[in-house]
Amino acid sequence: MPTVLIVAEQQPDGHLRKATLNALSAGKALAQKVGAELHVAVLGKDVAKVADELKTYGPKVVHSGSAAGLEHYIAEAHAPALADLATSLKADYVGAAATAQGKDLMPRLAARLKAAMASEVLGFEGQGADVTFTRPMWAGNVIASVKLTTPVKVFTVRPTEFNAAEPGPAGEVTAFSPKVDAVKTKLIEFKEVKSARPDLSEAKVVVAGGRGTKGDFKELEALADELGAAVGASRAACDAGWVPNDLQVGQTGKVVAPTLYIAIGISGAIQHIAGMKGSRVIVAINKDAEAPIFQVADYGLVGDLFKVLPELRAAIKAAK
Repeated sequence: MPTVLIVAEQQPDGHLRKATLNALSAGKALAQKVGAELHVAVLGKDVAKVADELKTYGPKVVHSGSAAGLEHYIAEAHAPALADLATSLKADYVGAAATAQGKDLMPRLAARLKAAMASEVLGFEGQGADVTFTRPMWAGNVIASVKLTTPVKVFTVRPTEFNAAEPGPAGEVTAFSPKVDAVKTKLIEFKEVKSARPDLSEAKVVVAGGRGTKGDFKELEALADELGAAVGASRAACDAGWVPNDLQVGQTGKVVAPTLYIAIGISGAIQHIAGMKGSRVIVAINKDAEAPIFQVADYGLVGDLFKVLPELRAAIKAAK
């Protein structure tokens, strides 16, 4: 029977990253289409607790690999260990979430497995050996169906396109001892960006600002706090140094699909649209009535954001 192997990801504090649950959901969908068993791999210094959590989401087997050399994520150490595991399992498909870590790790893994790879997968079409991977190209203007013809197929999935996996029949946990090669790279320091607001990638509401803010995000942040929302930004705002790069939404930033996305002072360049057009409801506020953002917005308001936002925030408070 074919095997689909999903690579789980941990946060720096050792907790399971939520995007892994989306990847598990994608793995289940693929396994059903190709008639495969779903396996999960998790690596780290001590992953027993995470492995026990993963087994509750319905995989056949969770492969728990603990080693001191895997305490911190380093692609040069993780990729060989995962390649050895995938080879020993004779895995036909190896996938992960298209997070920063997934985008770093999976191409290296594909090279070691001599496997073709599809990135940012949105879904799967066909059945059995004829399954193809649906993925965006040209900033989402083209949706391609890609067929991988190598014996082993590697992929990353866009978390926003798959619901988080629901608990299911508990699988078994199999511990193994990964071989950790000596690498020339080591982690010196990890500086985590901490915020009282929700994580941008997982927030249900996102308030994002662009060049139209002129670098003044105070009213935008006040609106976000009123809504319990995450704050995002266009590349122009990040490149100008107005906000940190980790807030960037777009083709070269984070891809988000919240229930509500409010774009403020954002013109709507194609690269930004690629990162947020999957949002359920899009609201645009811009003083330029011809701004491209209005073409994808469900609701649009033409006006000066510095006048509009205080009024909008007051109306929200009144409604509460």
